[in-house]
Amino acid sequence: MARQLSDLASAEHGKQERTAALTYVLITPARNEAAFIEKTIKSVIAQTILPLRWVIVSDGSTDEMDDIVKKYAAAHSWIDLVRMPERRERHFAGKVEAFNAGYARIADLNYDVIGNLDGDTSFDEEYFEFLLIKLAENPRLGVAGTPFREGSFQYDFRFTSIEHVSGQIQLFRRKCFEDVGGYVPIKTGGVDLVAVITARMKGWQTRTFLEKSYFHHRKMGSAKHSTLGIDFDGGRTDYTHGCDPVWELFRCIYQMKRPPIVLGGLCCLAGFLWAMVTRAEKVVTADLIQFRKAEQMRRLRDFIKTVMLSGHPRLSKSASSGNRQ
Repeated sequence: MARQLSDLASAEHGKQERTAALTYVLITPARNEAAFIEKTIKSVIAQTILPLRWVIVSDGSTDEMDDIVKKYAAAHSWIDLVRMPERRERHFAGKVEAFNAGYARIADLNYDVIGNLDGDTSFDEEYFEFLLIKLAENPRLGVAGTPFREGSFQYDFRFTSIEHVSGQIQLFRRKCFEDVGGYVPIKTGGVDLVAVITARMKGWQTRTFLEKSYFHHRKMGSAKHSTLGIDFDGGRTDYTHGCDPVWELFRCIYQMKRPPIVLGGLCCLAGFLWAMVTRAEKVVTADLIQFRKAEQMRRLRDFIKTVMLSGHPRLSKSASSGNRQ
């Protein structure tokens, strides 16, 4: 019994040493999140390791969000509210502008990790400690995160690689964030995706860790579009962000299994083809497009190989083991 207690104490001490070496800051660009922001605030306040500073940038909010944030900022000195003027035009580049306003507020701080945190998320009290440990254990890990849940939905990470880190919560090692030049202000979206791909292109590792997850309380894109509209826009964005057409075809076929059955995948493919026919402007660099297509085709080959092996009775066990890696 004494030996077990000693081992537990040693493990806890080791965990504290790993995380004590890393400090972090958070930035939350948000607009009209009065319905959800308190869930996010309560989740951060409850963390076992608190951020040095959390800057919540109100991007021209017109609801009660600012008042909610002010209440908690008055009780916690490390929470900082920044108010941006309301903009006539709404686009994803504006979210980057709001993030950069928060980024400017932490310019004088000495920190190791910077996190982008959406104001409609919630998570357990060890969430950031978990990710800080992962970053401390691997100096080449540049971006870390976990899967998210939207109701009963969660990606199965066959067509969503564990190398991708969803944009609702992304933790960047500071040097990595500086190497990629921060978030690129792309009006049509995908700024988080571009940042993660650029990190890998620069030689950093990026990883979604499946041991934990967080809740995303507002469905992606639901503030502006219907479900089918989201799928169509997703396909169009895939084209403008450099997806390989063969990859996109397989991705859309797979997506037909998700609600709305068949229609979602068809709308996604229609969006991609429409962008291709109309020669929509690519919004990322040629180098990134080339790098992304090479990644996608490698993953597609690996996926097809795994499916083929899994159908062989002698090889199915090894193939299923490979899926977990």
